Amino acid sequence: MPLFTAPDGTPLAYHERGAGEPLVVLPGGPMRAGAYLGDLGGLDAHRRLILLDLRGTGESAVPADPATYRCDRLVDDVEALRVHLGLDRVDLLAHSAGGSLAMLYAARFPGRVGRLALITAVPWALGMPATAGHRLAAARLREEEPWFPEAFPAFEAWLEGTGDFDPVFLPFFYGRWDDTARAHAAGDEEQTNEEAADRYGSAGAYDPPATRAALARLTAPVLVLAGELDGGPAPSLARRAAGVFPAAGVAVQPGAGHYPWLDDPEWFTGRVTDFLSGRR
Repeated sequence: MPLFTAPDGTPLAYHERGAGEPLVVLPGGPMRAGAYLGDLGGLDAHRRLILLDLRGTGESAVPADPATYRCDRLVDDVEALRVHLGLDRVDLLAHSAGGSLAMLYAARFPGRVGRLALITAVPWALGMPATAGHRLAAARLREEEPWFPEAFPAFEAWLEGTGDFDPVFLPFFYGRWDDTARAHAAGDEEQTNEEAADRYGSAGAYDPPATRAALARLTAPVLVLAGELDGGPAPSLARRAAGVFPAAGVAVQPGAGHYPWLDDPEWFTGRVTDFLSGRR
């Protein structure tokens, strides 16, 4: 397990999978250890995945100052990783909440980004949150599923603030609620630093007008990939986010939820590999 040191002295870890050109991968959650990403549906057959454990998660150390869990403060950790790897420019893939970290990195260090793949990333950094309406509309697409009658009321109550998070509605985050999805979902709680997650998007983390202005000058190619059945982000929100970037393309993976590499690994790895190689 390789280690490097953040600018504030916090030891940080990353995990390598596969061989070839490096691809730095930023996890979501927010603040979930990178283990849940696995091999990204076999993407490690095409690129050497550098799976970062953000500070306070996985094998990375807990920082002395919890305020450094804030998303904008984590940008320095990503830059330290680039320097540690000896890369002039870095290709980035970011999932879910990690997408906002990747956007802030690209805004601050545009010349250091080779290609940027945003995978089912809610664009909080752009001031474009996924709404309850987005999520409920996506959930209603699943009304023929046998688990829907029990899951939907609990999901609706949670989104409206009248109910607690309930594992019964986890199927809405997956395109297929099968054994693979169940096993994946079971690891969420033990992999997430809840204190860090609460601080990730806290006051001051985002300055959407400044970030949008900076990203409007980004020349690096960007892929914004959404799942057809995902509500956070819904494909419509992903398209809005893509409009911020001068050189962005949108891909909507059929039948996919929030973890598209689990729902159809072949489709996912094919589309992402095409993008990273410059074919699409």
